[in-house]
Amino acid sequence: MAAPPAMVFSLSAIALSLRTGTFLTKERVRLWAIAFLAGFVPAIAWLIVSAHGNVDYAGRPLGTDFSSFYAAGKLALGGHSPYDQRALHHMQQALFGTTTPYYAFAYPPIFLLLAGPLAALPYFAALIVWQGASLALYVFAMARLRRRLGAAIARDTIFFALVLGFTATFVNLTHGQNGFLAAGLLALALSLLDENAWAAGICFGLMAFKPQLGLLIPFALVAGGRWRSFAAAGATVACLVALSIAVFGVQSWPAFFAAAAFSQHAILDAGAVGYDKMVSVFAWMRLWRLPPSVAYGTQIVAALAVLAATIRLWSSAADMRTKSAGLCLGLLLVTPFALDYDLMLLAPALLLMAAQARRRGLAPYEAALLALLWAMPIAARPIAAATGLPLAVWAVATAFMFVAGTSERRA
Repeated sequence: MAAPPAMVFSLSAIALSLRTGTFLTKERVRLWAIAFLAGFVPAIAWLIVSAHGNVDYAGRPLGTDFSSFYAAGKLALGGHSPYDQRALHHMQQALFGTTTPYYAFAYPPIFLLLAGPLAALPYFAALIVWQGASLALYVFAMARLRRRLGAAIARDTIFFALVLGFTATFVNLTHGQNGFLAAGLLALALSLLDENAWAAGICFGLMAFKPQLGLLIPFALVAGGRWRSFAAAGATVACLVALSIAVFGVQSWPAFFAAAAFSQHAILDAGAVGYDKMVSVFAWMRLWRLPPSVAYGTQIVAALAVLAATIRLWSSAADMRTKSAGLCLGLLLVTPFALDYDLMLLAPALLLMAAQARRRGLAPYEAALLALLWAMPIAARPIAAATGLPLAVWAVATAFMFVAGTSERRA
């Protein structure tokens, strides 16, 4: 039975709109951003007002994952190892109640340089300082990146609404996670790269607090001949390691590596966190119930492909916006351990891709891709849980291939 002409016409119109990007008007962009913000702010406020002390309506610590940072900082301040799982869980139960589940801490000792001072504050005050300061850094860095790279893609009100209303911000806020810090440092480093190579390198080096999200950075810097930034990043990491040893003792590093190995087994191999919450190629394979050996093998192949493409991109004559966007996207693809709050790294990528599109004109389906990347973080987990479809991985990989392909076509 043939489809009615009206339906065929409607589907054709939708396909054409997606291809040309005519659906992405300034009015709709503004309305989407305001609508998400209008939903985010009351939801966060409700979580706070419905809490009982430091515990939310569901019995979880406010800012769930931040509870592990805070408990680890408490242990470190008391001269105890935050990598002792039993001690960490006891501390979490002492802070939030005996029914509190275990929240793992597998960050390197340099992260304790932040967690320790925060743990000296009352919990709720520490959570507000943590999220407020890192959110401010993220917004500042995005505004600076926009200004430095000529990414004036919208008026200030629309720009800040898009930055704050980016759906990954809600995911990060509700988890009390460090996505704002990672995205802020990355955006700030990229904004400084052509202006102050040493400062850019320091920002890149500070990302070592979450080393799995920085795996591509040294390769990109070397491929691009950014030797001063490479040296500054290396020196920053060395100083952070030395400072952590001076403060927390040399034994903190072997303890961290042991905790990281346990986390790899529990989270990656056994799926303790849930593969629907993760956004890596590895998680995609495990979500589809393939064995760990296949998942690791596929992740390695994907990581090597992304590494090769990144080196080629950064050693080419491509525009700095394109190189930077490719790096932001590639960082999410090379690691097996990335969760939906890590999609905050898409923020600078979106800004840079939009700036390039404004400069040269939209490519077919580019507007649809940008809209998908902006809205996807909040939907990725429920879609993966309900359907088994790894939307986040597919979207990020598509964007990376688009950026790399655009660079080759424009070379």
